[in-house]
Amino acid sequence: MGPMALGKDYAAQECSMARALEIIGERWTLLVIRDAFYGVRRYNDFLVHLGIPRAVLAARLRTLTGAGVLARHRYQESPPRDEYVLTERGQALWPTVRSLALWGRVHFTERQLRHFRHAPCGTELGPYGECPSCGTVVPLGDIEMTPGPGLDLSPEDPVSRALLAPRRLLQPLVVEADHPVGSDPAEGRPV
Repeated sequence: MGPMALGKDYAAQECSMARALEIIGERWTLLVIRDAFYGVRRYNDFLVHLGIPRAVLAARLRTLTGAGVLARHRYQESPPRDEYVLTERGQALWPTVRSLALWGRVHFTERQLRHFRHAPCGTELGPYGECPSCGTVVPLGDIEMTPGPGLDLSPEDPVSRALLAPRRLLQPLVVEADHPVGSDPAEGRPV
C-alpha cells in the first residue's frame, strides 16, 4: 500500500485547531492578518508589503472576508475602492499572531524587529500581551508598535517605510502614493 496523499482540508479531523486551520492555515494568510493588525487595509498595500502573488492575495482576502475575519469597507466611490479591516473575530487572533512572532524570533531570527508597548505607560508587553507594569492584558488599541534594533530602517517599499513610524495597532496606515495602483482581482476593479 502506497503513502496516503495529503488532503486539501481537514474534514476527517474532529478538532477545533483543524477548523481554524481551514481558515488561517494557508501560506500567506497569517501575514495578511499580521499586516491588518499593523493597519494595512488596501489591496495594493498588502501586495507591495508582502510581495505576494496577486491571485494568492485575492484568494486569501476572499477566504478571510467569507469567514468573517476581515470585513470589506468602501473607502472611495468613484472609482469604487474597498479596504479590508479586521473584525472582532479577526482581532481575536492577536494572541496567536503575537505568540507565533515571538516563537519565530526566539528560535529563528534572534533579533527583535518590532517593539510592542503599552502606549499609556510605555512598558514593553510581556509574552502574553500583558503590561508587566500595570498588570493588565493590554487592549489592541492601546498597543504601540515601534521599530526594533533588527528592523531595516531604509526599506524600499512605501508600506514598510510608513510602518517605521510609531503607531498603534489597528490604526489605518497612510502610505505615500508612490507605488503603482493595481487592481483587486477579488473585485475585478482598480484599487
